[in-house]
Amino acid sequence: MKRIRFKSASLPVAWLAIFFALPLAGMLTVSFLSRGSYGEITLPWTIENYRRVAGFGLLGFDPLYPAILARSVGIAGATAFLCVLFALPIAFFIASLPGRWKTIGLVVLVIPFWTNLLVRTYAWQILLGPHGWISDLFAALGLIEAGGSLYPSSVAVMICLVCDYLPFAALPIYASVERINWELPEAARDLGAGAWQTFRHGIFPQIRAGMLAAGALVFLPATGQFVIPDLLGGAKTALLGNLLQQQFGASRDWPFGAAIATVSMVIVLAGLSLQARFTRKET
Repeated sequence: MKRIRFKSASLPVAWLAIFFALPLAGMLTVSFLSRGSYGEITLPWTIENYRRVAGFGLLGFDPLYPAILARSVGIAGATAFLCVLFALPIAFFIASLPGRWKTIGLVVLVIPFWTNLLVRTYAWQILLGPHGWISDLFAALGLIEAGGSLYPSSVAVMICLVCDYLPFAALPIYASVERINWELPEAARDLGAGAWQTFRHGIFPQIRAGMLAAGALVFLPATGQFVIPDLLGGAKTALLGNLLQQQFGASRDWPFGAAIATVSMVIVLAGLSLQARFTRKET
């Protein structure tokens, strides 16, 4: 029996070792090497790449890279919060649908994924451009000048991020809503609780785990997004993904890019750790 278990576990362990552990070790190793004159990876070993990520260069402290890190985490966190906020009514609405209409509602929710992300992002350029109806709406509300546009801007990046990642938040919340024990909210109302108290004490504890999972599912990919900021933010909204693409592409500075990737991975793992800790508290 032990031999069978060992054989059954050896394949996934080997898969993780080959396609996760070894590339991770290679990236970590490269991050401590140097860039040659022509972009090659060379000796000596150094921690200068991590110093640059922290903002310390040859000319002293430069907040460029720490600012990009902070901006990436801030935008990803705001995206996760807004997606969870907007996903709540969507999840409750789909869960309240009768019979096969729930399936139709879920299909409508994931229909945007049937179109390539690049195509959807270019479509947002039209909608948020100077002649798009969204820009006209913002102009009518006095939020932008008449004839202006939301593209390129950080607002355009946020709108696209929220719309693209909203299904990632709605699906786990919907799964939690489907398992709600509605006797608890009914008991709360019978005891005189108002609408907010009923939601806070009778519904929210039952869907909190789904909300945490939704936030993690949005925050993690949003942290490394580069297509949307590159196309909708222009040079105004550089995030971790854009910085990585530049280092491994035009700049040909793979050691520095590996250091940035390592730091971003630490941020992602920290987010997962927080999500797991809060989830354990719920159970």
